[in-house]
Amino acid sequence: MADPKHPRKFEEGFKRQVVQLYDNGKSPKETRDEYDICSSTLRRWAKAMRENGSTRAKDDKTPDQERVIELERENKRLRMEVDVSRTAALIFARR
Repeated sequence: MADPKHPRKFEEGFKRQVVQLYDNGKSPKETRDEYDICSSTLRRWAKAMRENGSTRAKDDKTPDQERVIELERENKRLRMEVDVSRTAALIFARR
């Protein structure tokens, strides 16, 4: 198994192949042992493929959800800029 601090990356095609074998009747233990993946990974991939047709997290989101994530990211960046500006103003006010 991989080190949790350094997770392995798998191609979408590989994930599809593994899930297809699993769905076609190959036992979960056999599949996990052959491809050296943990059971939670196999279950997560299979569930995502059934629900969304893809294992990519980005494919799971609606356009509205994508927009919310983008706005939250921008909000965080702007808050950081305000904090930096406040800190800089305090520093320059002391001089």
